Amino acid sequence: MTLIHEQQVERTLDTLVARFSGAKGTRIEAWVFDDEKSRRTAEAILAATGVDAKFRSAYKPLLHFLLEEVDLEDLSALHIVYPVHQASPKNRFLLEAYPLAGLVGAARPTFEAGSDDAFYVVKLTTKDGRIGTHKVFVPNRLHTDFIGETLLSPTGWLNLDGGTGERLETDYELLFSSAVEAVAAHDWGATEPYFDELNIAVTLPAEDRRLAVGEEVVSLREALHEDFYFTLLEIFQKKSGRPIGDRGLQPGQIIPEIRQGETISVRIETRPLWTSEAVAEPQRLASAVSPVAVAQIRRELAAIDGVAFEARSRTGHPVEARYHAGGDKPVIISGGQHANETTGIVGALRAAQTLSSRPNAHFVISPLENPDGYQVHWRLRAENPLHMHHAARYTALGDDLEYRSGKDLFEKAIRIEAERLSGAKLHVNLHGYPSHEWTRPLSGYVPRTFAMWTVPKGFFLIMRHHAEWTAQAEIVIDRVSRHLAAIPGLVAYNAAQIRLFETHAGETGFRIINGFPCLISIDDRHTVPLTLITEYPDETIYGPAFVQGHTAQMETVLSAYEAMQMIEEPAQASGPAA
Repeated sequence: MTLIHEQQVERTLDTLVARFSGAKGTRIEAWVFDDEKSRRTAEAILAATGVDAKFRSAYKPLLHFLLEEVDLEDLSALHIVYPVHQASPKNRFLLEAYPLAGLVGAARPTFEAGSDDAFYVVKLTTKDGRIGTHKVFVPNRLHTDFIGETLLSPTGWLNLDGGTGERLETDYELLFSSAVEAVAAHDWGATEPYFDELNIAVTLPAEDRRLAVGEEVVSLREALHEDFYFTLLEIFQKKSGRPIGDRGLQPGQIIPEIRQGETISVRIETRPLWTSEAVAEPQRLASAVSPVAVAQIRRELAAIDGVAFEARSRTGHPVEARYHAGGDKPVIISGGQHANETTGIVGALRAAQTLSSRPNAHFVISPLENPDGYQVHWRLRAENPLHMHHAARYTALGDDLEYRSGKDLFEKAIRIEAERLSGAKLHVNLHGYPSHEWTRPLSGYVPRTFAMWTVPKGFFLIMRHHAEWTAQAEIVIDRVSRHLAAIPGLVAYNAAQIRLFETHAGETGFRIINGFPCLISIDDRHTVPLTLITEYPDETIYGPAFVQGHTAQMETVLSAYEAMQMIEEPAQASGPAA
């Protein structure tokens, strides 16, 4: 192990209380990155000494103003003029208001782009006809980030006695910036991977807040995890000379572990690879209410007739698969490429077990392509079960296995062998995405290179196909989406999320086919000519929501398999791409 950085940061609320305690008659208004309970406690301490203090949230300030200072159930109408800043996307502050439209019921909020770049103007109409107007300040700072990009990011702020105030660098911001600077300044050498595990252990005294909209949760700890993980990926992408967002980078495994605690502290060190395998009681697949353990995945896979084959991950974990030969047109079924997307793993197994009982079934099933990431997901869920945990997204090498090339293929070898054994023309690749809002508040708020996925928009289908397979791709998507539309409640589920998405993000930019958002595009980088990718909002869900998710994934596989049996290959079908 090598210690890279260690620091304990004085809590901003404590600093402000100590600074102004006893300053009778002083009025303080500050924006900080703290939960409501902590802010109210600090206000009460100062009030006891004669100080009028109001501590507001620097994270999603409009949402917190309405949650904390307005009786939402008493509203009949709500109109919001949101700020627009030239240094951020036009919908940035509309997104920051998410998921307000889902919280106010019949009030049906309306939104309007404004000319101010620092305030929301909120017009509230109560059920008895009273009208009130409020200006809600949104403190932000224009800064150059760690890869040289100019960003507008939320920040702390302090006003005294009604003045205009000035930026207040909060504990949350200082902890993040000093830690990232330490990693960026460290000598990592010139060869990837630079480490086995880079562990960022943080304690933060902030409670999560569940919202009464789907799976939504306001979490400063989760936001910090996301900002640490992707910022450090970007630093290593830049170090390697790769473009920002490049998924072939192999820095090693970056794991931020953000725990709730009394202090604000960070410790960054390199560690050996994590090789432990989580254990859990088995579940009946059809009714599984949470991710299933690897031991059960292994047993469920072994119950499927066929030729067993495997690859190995960087840590030595097996990536197991089965080839079930038959007279039908073959299909490849995979899950767990991104290991924090867990409904696809169960859905793939359920679909393969259903198919294996049919005469002539012909398929390959590899339900867990990224076992190293899967173990990290189990490890992180133990502390924060509702977070999306993108540190578990990629492999122990730190890359997205689909983008891997060269001699040491590790997990990706399972796909190469699946294609060789089966000769399949369709790969159904089961994925997921965040079930609640995804933000990076210290890096411009909207996740860089992932803006499309910042809020849920239903069960999403992506079809990538070779140019000469265009007609077949359209047929598969149509038949799959028609089949899925017959699942009770699924189209309504999509519609509700899409309405909220459109309210807070604007135009979707994707097609709606039979009630399902879809993207269909020509893409020759896959050797299989048809690749159907599912995106279910499953990071991280449990109970009936998890059952609905893996059932939708299973039904997608089964309907895509049936569609493949009914289509004819194009007359001039190409061979595998180079």
